Amino acid sequence: MEYKGSVQRLRNILDELRERCPWDKKQTIQSLRPQTLEEVYELADAITEEDWQGLKEELGDVLLHILFYSKIGAEQNQFTFEDVVEGVCNKLVSRHPHIYSSTQVSDEEEVKQNWEKLKLKEGKKSILSGLPGSLPAIMKALQLQNKTKQVGFEWDTIDQVKEKVDEEMAELYEAVEEGKQEKIEEEFGDVLFALVNYARFSKVDPEQALEKTNKKFIRRFQHIETMAQAQGKLLHDMTLAEMDALWNNAKELE
Repeated sequence: MEYKGSVQRLRNILDELRERCPWDKKQTIQSLRPQTLEEVYELADAITEEDWQGLKEELGDVLLHILFYSKIGAEQNQFTFEDVVEGVCNKLVSRHPHIYSSTQVSDEEEVKQNWEKLKLKEGKKSILSGLPGSLPAIMKALQLQNKTKQVGFEWDTIDQVKEKVDEEMAELYEAVEEGKQEKIEEEFGDVLFALVNYARFSKVDPEQALEKTNKKFIRRFQHIETMAQAQGKLLHDMTLAEMDALWNNAKELE
């Protein structure tokens, strides 16, 4: 099914709401920010769950926010939605010279390397610049490693990465034995960073992997709660062994 003019319809609706709705009237880029973050996380949930209907809905919500920011930008004489679209078009063309120019590339990795080189030519002072400060730590670690990889700062084999994980784990255990909390925190961070590296070499998205484990834990623990309630028991009155038996039952059901 085709919907001609749908984007313009959305813009017209937003114009009307901005003019007539008390809530929409008072929104600013600052007031929209937390809601935008919430929408992006809801989009991420839909992606993780491969919920296509939810994905479609959340993409619509994100598009609404993009248009809302663009409208506020136009009201402030800063930029328009057309400026946003034209800007990203120009960026894509500029950063894909292997498609829109004569540059030759052999594979995906070379495309990524060229991308980072072009960003530096555009005026960025560091290959690590541009990463949001508020990016979740595991995602940030992954991006840091991906970016430095493009200039050759990279392990050769996954076995080397495994050795680094083992080394960092040993240092963490040593710090725990010493009982120095600041040192424990530092070494724990090093372990996580090394594990992110190991995940990357294993072609695993560590953020997504952990989120799937979080969801699995929630699902199994809620099964424990449901089964305990069915047995007329309260969790805080049950032994760990009893709860563990229900946990194993949840695993079997999966």
